[in-house]
Amino acid sequence: MDSVLRAQARFGQRALLLTTAAVPLTGWAVHAIALHKKIAANRRDPLTGLLRRDAYTARARRLLARHGDVAVVMVDADRFKEVNDRLGHAAGDTVLASVAARLTAWAGPRAAVGRLGGDEFAVVLELPAARRAVRLEQLVRMLHTPVTLDDGQVVNIAASVGAATPDVIGARDLTRLQRAADAALYDGKHSGRAVLATTAHATVPSVNGRRAGRPGTAVWGRAA
Repeated sequence: MDSVLRAQARFGQRALLLTTAAVPLTGWAVHAIALHKKIAANRRDPLTGLLRRDAYTARARRLLARHGDVAVVMVDADRFKEVNDRLGHAAGDTVLASVAARLTAWAGPRAAVGRLGGDEFAVVLELPAARRAVRLEQLVRMLHTPVTLDDGQVVNIAASVGAATPDVIGARDLTRLQRAADAALYDGKHSGRAVLATTAHATVPSVNGRRAGRPGTAVWGRAA
C-alpha cells in the first residue's frame, strides 16, 4: 500500500512540474500567435487583403531576383472617383475589393500583388514571353466585368493596364520597371487594352518611380 501511495505522489509531482512548465510555454505561444497576426495585419491592406507597399516591394524584388521570365504590371481603376461620388464610398470599397480579388485570381499564389494606394495596384509575376499577350488580354477582360453591389445594383467598371518586362526594358530593377509599366498604362488609358512597355517608356520622367505629373507623385513617399 505504501509503495502505491509513493508512486501516486511521484506521479502527482511530475504532473505538477509539467503543468507548471507548460504555463510559460503556453503564454509564449499565445504571444507568438498574436504577434504573427499583428505582423500579418501590418503587411496587408485591410480593405482588399493585398500586400501593403513595403511588403509588396520586398516580395516583388525577390521574384525579380529569382526568376527569369517575369513581368511588372500596373493597374489603375478607371473613373473610380465617379463611382465614389455617384454611389458612395461603400460602393467604391466594393469595387476596389473586387478588383483586388480578380488580380489575385489572375496572378496566382506565387505572385506579388499589392495595393499602392487609392485605386492603384501592382503585380509582379512569372510570365513567359509566349503567353504575355494572351494573359494580359485575359486580365483586361476580368477587370472589365461588372461588379454587383450588396443591394443588387450592377456597376460597370474598367481598368487601365500597363506591363513591363526585364528583357524589353533591359533592367531588373523594380523602380525602373514600374516606371515603364506606369508610363505604358497611361499611353493606353481608357483604351480597353493592356500596353506592354517599350524602352521609350523607361525614359519618361518620374517622381519616386511613378510617372511625373500623375496625381499624388508630389507627395508619394519613398520609391519602391
